[in-house]
Amino acid sequence: MVFERYLKTGVQERWYRGPMDDPDIWRWVWLLAAGGFAAAEMFTAGTFFILPFAGGALAASIAGFGGGGVGLQWVVFILVTIAGAITLIPLRRRLDATEPSDGIGARRLIGQSAVVLSDISSGPTGSGDVQVGRESWRAESADGSALPAGTTVRVVDVRGTSVVVIPVPPVVATEGDQ
Repeated sequence: MVFERYLKTGVQERWYRGPMDDPDIWRWVWLLAAGGFAAAEMFTAGTFFILPFAGGALAASIAGFGGGGVGLQWVVFILVTIAGAITLIPLRRRLDATEPSDGIGARRLIGQSAVVLSDISSGPTGSGDVQVGRESWRAESADGSALPAGTTVRVVDVRGTSVVVIPVPPVVATEGDQ
């Protein structure tokens, strides 16, 4: 190659193409790459896509510090990255398959009973207030019907900062219940 130059270092002679062929530099490049990939993984939402690259770069850096050549470092990087990606497939599938639980945040209100504090007017834009536990929420009727104050309702959905409710039929005592 045109860029090659012949170096004599004592008794040893070798062809030297530049600093990027030096295994001593590559082991530091791999170490920096491992840190960069690990940092990117921490700041990236998702399921461990960049982590195998960090592991491969770390393994290549270890091979470099162990005296391996640049070619060996690349082979180690590729093999460890592929092995890491294959190893993490079941974890990715399990994390991607889980749906957010309804019991988190405002979704925890779904299924709870509430009492209408101010009349919920009829129509698609009708709203009022309900008390769910100790909290007061803006509410709308699921079917668009009017619900008077004092009605017992059940929360069926949460839309933004409002809950969607349906009326709960009153419990009628029968002779066998006494």
